Amino acid sequence: MTEPLLIAKTSDKNQAELFLLPGMANRHGLIAGATGTGKTITLQVLAEHFSAIGVPVFMADVKGDLTGISQPGKPNAKVEERVKLLGLDHKPEACPVTLWDVFGEQGHPVRATVSEMGPVLLSRIFNLNDTQTGVLTLAFKIADDNGLLLLDLKDLRALLSWVGENAGQFTTGYGNISAASVGAIQRGLLTLEQQGGDKFFGEPALSLDDLLQTDNGRGVINILAADKLMSSPRLYSTFLLWLLSELFENLPEVGDLSKPKLVFFFDEAHLLFNESPKELLEKIEQVVRLVRSKGVGVYFVTQNPLDIPDTVLGQLGNRVQHALRAYTPRDQKAVQAAAETFRENPKLKVVDVITELGVGEALVSFLDEKGRPTIVERAYVCPPKSQIGPITPEQRKALLDGSLVAGQYEKTVDRESAFEKLKDRRGDQSTPSIGADSGGLGGMLGKLGFPGGSGSSKREGVVEAAMKSAARAMASEAGRRIIRGVLGSILGGKK
Repeated sequence: MTEPLLIAKTSDKNQAELFLLPGMANRHGLIAGATGTGKTITLQVLAEHFSAIGVPVFMADVKGDLTGISQPGKPNAKVEERVKLLGLDHKPEACPVTLWDVFGEQGHPVRATVSEMGPVLLSRIFNLNDTQTGVLTLAFKIADDNGLLLLDLKDLRALLSWVGENAGQFTTGYGNISAASVGAIQRGLLTLEQQGGDKFFGEPALSLDDLLQTDNGRGVINILAADKLMSSPRLYSTFLLWLLSELFENLPEVGDLSKPKLVFFFDEAHLLFNESPKELLEKIEQVVRLVRSKGVGVYFVTQNPLDIPDTVLGQLGNRVQHALRAYTPRDQKAVQAAAETFRENPKLKVVDVITELGVGEALVSFLDEKGRPTIVERAYVCPPKSQIGPITPEQRKALLDGSLVAGQYEKTVDRESAFEKLKDRRGDQSTPSIGADSGGLGGMLGKLGFPGGSGSSKREGVVEAAMKSAARAMASEAGRRIIRGVLGSILGGKK
């Protein structure tokens, strides 16, 4: 059995040790607290411990200061003070790290295809209403039925243009497709491209196996550069939700393990739930509830526990609550709500303690071996063994060059997909479209090279016009005779 992870020590004279049990780490968790109270340090400490026992970690670096986990800790007066206070055996250590970046600037590019993202998550990025989401879903269905691969944004744009131009042909089979809805989706596409989101969609797409790596028995910590991504909060939160959904859909059921297969930290978690439709919230709740059996632990990091819906909050068993400020009635409500989420400790008045906690101090409650929350304790979080703060550009480059996935994602691949096929379809004049005049004598004349045929672009003269008129008349007369004959045979008419 994997040894328990020492995360904190109580601040009383006894200095009781508070452990996170690896076997309960997939029961999810919450790190909460106001800005500047020590949430990032707590996240870093947890990541270090998981890496040390061979568990890969994924986390977003929102402020740009988590990359220091790749380097051994440097002399630090505050760290040394905390080590002395808690009586710890503290040796500087670095963790194996892989750097990722949606924009490909501060890490290996991380991409998904449009098909993998799907219409539900894309509609959230585009901020579509129910009607527009329905049209986007229809477009995806049409693409599937016509064998059109949706890999990047130009594929989606080409598909939407084609569907919009031929909306009348699809109405019967798929439902009403309004030009206004198609236009709204196209505008969402344009906005996303302006924000740099087009770099996220394409190939080679991220392989989940690359997030589940170990190096010399230590779990690799995957750090997503999110400082720039945070300027597009919908893209940020939807991307992390997509990644979590992919883990849920692709990883096998493993039940309860001695330690997780992956720990997923979701920083700025309130962005995930803000303005999310009910259907999406239900999906999030389902993923969080069921991904535990896949061996994945999800830890939300946010300022206020009220940012998390109650249906999700109730599933977060391991809690570290840093200080909250109570200056307004809403703040006081948040403090009261946070206090009520802990198993009561008769020695602590949690409501008051939450507002009194110092930096690096927290209220801690982890799950015991039977999955029950322990009574809440006031404690000091152990300091990290790795560097606090960001790394230099030179260190970042060295990490990228020596990475396990170096060179795998840097070069984009643009294979034949919806954009190319629809472009060829539009350019092929010989391919008849629905409703096109590809039969009759007019079509025959065109194929034979006569100016009056459908294959000519020249202006018709008197002779050509006469020939076309005669062809139409002959075709109409022949058609009437055929119809009369068919109806006569059906209705029992005599020859």
